[in-house]
Order: sequence, then structure tokens, then C-alpha cells
Amino acid sequence: MNLFYKLSLLMGLVVVISNYLVQYPIQYFGLNEILTYGAFSYPITFLITDLANRAYGKFVARKVVYIGFTIGVLLTLFVSTNFADIISIRIAIGSGVAFFIAQNLDVQIFDSLRKKVWYVAPLASSVIGSATDTFLFFSIAFYATGIPWVTLALGDLAVKLFIALAMLIPFRLLLKKIKDFSDNSVSEANN
Repeated sequence: MNLFYKLSLLMGLVVVISNYLVQYPIQYFGLNEILTYGAFSYPITFLITDLANRAYGKFVARKVVYIGFTIGVLLTLFVSTNFADIISIRIAIGSGVAFFIAQNLDVQIFDSLRKKVWYVAPLASSVIGSATDTFLFFSIAFYATGIPWVTLALGDLAVKLFIALAMLIPFRLLLKKIKDFSDNSVSEANN
């Protein structure tokens, strides 16, 4: 299975896991009104998008986003959506809207900054994408529900920003592998 399909499937899987985990606040250290478990898994989607963008460019990165979006939304509807619970439905809708907009924004920002120093594109695109995603998701999923969505969003964003910094490590480590992969793809395509 080539990198494109691996990234697409991984994207869908991370979205499903994150949509499930966002329903559970962290019950330790008084964080139940500030943070959910989904904040720790979701930022991986930006790493996946940035790796696809670096390996293939923005058009293929968008395909990874679309495939991941389709897999994620369909599986979320069947795996973690309780159709009798309006908040569960709003989580699915909020996730889909936020994911689609934030990931496409990430692709565009990364592409416009790709020629800068190696860390500028993934960091800037992930930070802006995370902020957009967080605001859209939490406002759609939890506005006017009695759930402290603003504090949850701020806690979620703080973790996403920290993880965006941490994701620079695997991004940097995978740059050589991605370069080798894309060079091999070009050679194979020419043969």
C-alpha cells in the first residue's frame, strides 16, 4: 500500500477516534471543564495533511483530506453517533464542518509557505488550522447546550498548539523518507 493510501486511511481513523474521545472530558486535576481526550489525538490530522502536502503537493493533499473526511464522517456516524442525542449529532456535524474547513486551510497555508525554512509551513498551517478547527467545532457542537464550550475550546486549543510544536519532531524525521518516497515515485512513473 503506498503512502497516499496509508495517509488517507490514517486520517479517517484519527478523525473517528478523535470524534469518539471528544465526548469524554478529562476527569483529573479539575480539567473536566477545560479539556477532552480528543484534544490529544486530533492534532495528528494536521501532521498527516502536512506530510501529504510535502510528499505530493496541495492537490493530492486535498485528496487525502477528502478521503479522510469521507471515512471519518461515515465511521463517526456509524460508530460514535447516538442519533437519539442531539449533542452527539451536533458533534458529528461540527466535526465534519470544522475538519473540512480547517484541513483545506492547512493545505493552502502549507503550500504557500513550503519554500520557507522546513518548520515554518507545518507550524504555521497547523496553528492556524487548529485555531479554526477548534472554534468551529466547539461552537457548532456545544453552543447553547449548557456545556462549558468556551473553556473546553480554550483548553483544547492549548493542547493542540503544544502538540503542533511536538509534531515538528516526527515531521522533521520523516522529511528524508518522504523525499526518498517522492523521488522513487517519480522514477517509477518515468520507467
